Amino acid sequence: MTKNNEIIEIEISGEMEGTRLDLVLSACLEDMSRSYIQKLFEQSRITVNGRVCTKKKEKAAAGNIVRINMPEPESTEVLPEDIPLEIIHEDEDVIIVNKSAGMVVHPAPGNSSGTLVNGLMYHAGNRLSTINGVIRPGIVHRIDKDTSGLLMVAKNDRAHRSLAEQLAEHSITRRYTAIVYSNIKAEEGTVDAPIGRDPRNRMRNAVVPDGKSAVTHYSVLERFGDFTLVEARLETGRTHQIRVHMSYIKHPLLGDALYGPASSKIASKLGAGRQMLHAGVIGFIHPTTSEYVEFRVDPPEDFSKVLDTLRKKQPSE
Repeated sequence: MTKNNEIIEIEISGEMEGTRLDLVLSACLEDMSRSYIQKLFEQSRITVNGRVCTKKKEKAAAGNIVRINMPEPESTEVLPEDIPLEIIHEDEDVIIVNKSAGMVVHPAPGNSSGTLVNGLMYHAGNRLSTINGVIRPGIVHRIDKDTSGLLMVAKNDRAHRSLAEQLAEHSITRRYTAIVYSNIKAEEGTVDAPIGRDPRNRMRNAVVPDGKSAVTHYSVLERFGDFTLVEARLETGRTHQIRVHMSYIKHPLLGDALYGPASSKIASKLGAGRQMLHAGVIGFIHPTTSEYVEFRVDPPEDFSKVLDTLRKKQPSE
C-alpha cells in the first residue's frame, strides 16, 4: 500500500482473491470504518485498474490496482463523547482502560467520532497529556481496532514521557492471549524476525530482511487439535507484530482477515468475527511512585464463546 496526501493505492494479493472489495479495504485500512469506505464507493472515489468502481460487493482479483481518491481532510477538532469506557485503574498520572473490540483508538478518516479518544476526553476533560497532539491526547501506545484489551493512557506530559521511555526500552510487560490455527508442537518459543512493509502485498506488514527488529515470545496455554490457545509476550511493539509473527510461523490468528487464510468459513462457523487477540496483561514502573504495577483483565465474551465452542468439540477422555 502506498499513500500520498490525496491517493491511497493498494495492490490486491492472491490471498484476497474473491473477497468483497469493501471487506478488503476495511481489512487494509483498519482506522477507517466500513461505512466510511462504503461512502467512498458511492462517491465514485474508488477505481480498479483505472475504472471507477461504485459496487462495494465487487470481488477482488489478484494483481488489480485499487486507488482511493481521498476527500479533503475533515476537521481536526475532536469532541468529547459520553461513550461508556471500562476503566480498570485511574490515578493522577495514568488511566488503564479495557478497550472493546471494534473500537478505534483515535480519530482517523471516517472515524472522527466514537473512538477511545472521544470517550477519554469526555471522561478526563483536559487532564490528558498533550505530547501526541489534539488527535491523540493521552495516547502512549495503541492496539488494533479489532483487538480487545488493556491500554495505558497518560494524564500529563511527565507521565507520558516516562511510559514512552519504558516502551522504547522494551521494559513494559505486555501479554496477549490468542487463538491460532493448527497445533503448535513446542510448549514455548520465540519469534525473532524483523517486520516491515510486505513487498508482495503492500497492504500488509511482513517479516522482511530490512525491517525493524521485532521479538515475540509465546507459550501454549491449551490445545484443541486444529487450534491452539497461546499467550504471546511482546518484547518489541511493531504494528500488527503478533499477527505477523504468528502467520510467519504458519499459525495465523483465528479470525484474522488480513493475515489468516483467504477463506473465513472456518472462523465464521466458530463465531470468530474478528482476530482472536486480547491484550490481557500490562505492567510498568509507575511514573510517580517508581513502583512496578501490573493490571490484568479476562478476554471478552466473544473470545470466551469461541473457546467454549472449541472445548466442546474436543473428544471426551
